[in-house]
Amino acid sequence: MLLRLLSSASRAIAAKPHPPQTLAAAAVGATSTTRKLAAMAGNREAFRVAVGNTLERRLFYVPSFKIYGGVAGLYDYGPPGCAVKANVLAFWRQHFVLEEGMLEVDCPCVTPEVVLKASGHVEKFTDLMVKDEKTGSCYRADHLLKDFCKEKLENDNTLSPEKVEELNYILAVLDDLSAEQLGAKIKEYGIVAPDTKNLLSDPYPFNLMFQTSIGPSGLSAGYMRPETAQGIFVNFKDLYYYNGNKLPFAAAQIGQAFRNEISPRQGLLRVREFTLAEIEHFVDPEDKSHPKFSDVSDLEFLMFPREDQLTGRSATRLRLGEAVSEGTVNNETLGFFIGRVYLFLTQLGIDKDRLRFRQHLPNEMAHYAADCWDAEIECSYGWIECVGIADRSAYDLRAHSDKSGVPLEAHEKFAEPREVEKLVITPSKKELGLAFKGSQKMVLEALEAMGETEALGMKAALESKGDVEFKVCTLGKDVTIKRNMVSINMEKKKEHQRKFTPSVIEPSFGIGRIIYCLFEHCFYQRTGKTDDEQLNVFRFPPLVAPIKCTVFPLVKVEKFDVVAKKISKALTTAGISHIIDITGTSIGKRYARTDEIGVPLAITVDSTTSVTVRDRDSKDQIRVEVDEVALVVKEVTDGQSTWADIMWRYPAHTALATDEEEASET
Repeated sequence: MLLRLLSSASRAIAAKPHPPQTLAAAAVGATSTTRKLAAMAGNREAFRVAVGNTLERRLFYVPSFKIYGGVAGLYDYGPPGCAVKANVLAFWRQHFVLEEGMLEVDCPCVTPEVVLKASGHVEKFTDLMVKDEKTGSCYRADHLLKDFCKEKLENDNTLSPEKVEELNYILAVLDDLSAEQLGAKIKEYGIVAPDTKNLLSDPYPFNLMFQTSIGPSGLSAGYMRPETAQGIFVNFKDLYYYNGNKLPFAAAQIGQAFRNEISPRQGLLRVREFTLAEIEHFVDPEDKSHPKFSDVSDLEFLMFPREDQLTGRSATRLRLGEAVSEGTVNNETLGFFIGRVYLFLTQLGIDKDRLRFRQHLPNEMAHYAADCWDAEIECSYGWIECVGIADRSAYDLRAHSDKSGVPLEAHEKFAEPREVEKLVITPSKKELGLAFKGSQKMVLEALEAMGETEALGMKAALESKGDVEFKVCTLGKDVTIKRNMVSINMEKKKEHQRKFTPSVIEPSFGIGRIIYCLFEHCFYQRTGKTDDEQLNVFRFPPLVAPIKCTVFPLVKVEKFDVVAKKISKALTTAGISHIIDITGTSIGKRYARTDEIGVPLAITVDSTTSVTVRDRDSKDQIRVEVDEVALVVKEVTDGQSTWADIMWRYPAHTALATDEEEASET
């Protein structure tokens, strides 16, 4: 029942704007939508509790250091959780690294400060924090404001249309609010500390990186990496050489990342240590086509372009090829990875009706980014960003080139010398420093990142008027650029080769978030021995199931134990994870125990020559010879055949335990 309610809820809100953008559109639909969400909130909470209790009881994951009271944002994976995670990562390697011929690296978690200064993390990797003025407890300021707005929209039936419009607007621009604006709204709405109801401090920035020192002297500052990508960027020169000095190529890395979250919550969705799987695909900025784009161009799935968000429309199913050809997705390589991410997630077991690709809005985009999309999965917490797919242009390699003095470039040799006209942008650091002081670097970077059309437009305006207004996204405002602050020219040169800084297409996967959403999408309950009894089941695809098969001697007698050990040996030889349950409890209870950890197949030894094989979800059973059973299980768990295929080839068997007889373990 809970699953059906959640599924219908997901269909109802699958296309809901995130976040709602235009005031008029948001105000029209928000009231009825939020009332529906309020009505469903209890069911979602009950579903979440059922999933969470099952995961913890069966040791998929538990709070770390539990006997000492635990630490917020840190979790331990137990045996079935480790197995699911290992299977997800193994499939990730197969689907991306092996199939796409990527170069895998493994870089340290401890990163010198200079690297993260170049990337911008030391300066900008912050969230705004407020403190309880009496206890000192810390909270993320934007989370408090967001929770207040959502709670009002969902539960306050007295809100006027104007107030609904105002709250939806705040949700829409939340990421753009300065510390002063956030603080003003917190005071205006009377938001206090959730636990004590005490007053809160003004918001101030808190850097999310864990700082450390490298070596005993304490003189070399470092941080625990907040992402794995920087290790790939700083190794670009060597990777490019290893790849034969050819583009395009991709490097990949799986590893731990660390973020000192202000107020971790929502289980595996917001934690302080987590596993990332990241790809950096280096490509010529003048040719972002992809030779394998046709493999994914016919895929059709939920997409949420920024224009639809800004006009209050719903997410719709779009064909990927059309989205690229019409310019909704910036280029073929970005589109190719969006398609590959869709296939990866759905093959893992993510429900395609609760998966969408949302394009970043202008206020979410870094000034250097060409286009960004998030794969968002809906779970009981709402729509959760699980994969980011971004065209980051050449920003990262340029930043490390400038800081290190080592050119991170690629080159293309010409058969004959070419006369080329090149755009040369030369900002005056002195004049920019005098005018913008501490903001000089951001203005300079924005000027250097201009495309040809924008730069030539600025040149014309400066020559005619002497100054021009220029938007600097990282500052969130326009600045005035004067003629003496920048030189913009087109220069003709003869070149024998073209040197350039490659663009980067970056798919970044939050593995813990994907796994949690997979847990919810695979969980359901079915009636047990009585109508009031609900048995928990995880319908994991064999690909990710923590254990592929169980072996049950029907009764505890020596001849059946001998057959069970023979089958176990054959399964081990075939590389199939399995367990033998010889506890002697009823077969119904043993089935229920393994259904609850998502084991797809169960072998019941009830004869010395043939055995019963049971499918978890249909509970259908077949008879298979003892010598064949390992091969049959391998065929299903490796994806060579479906259970329906197997049912055609082997005789059905009357169930040893009917639906009414199956009982959950107490």
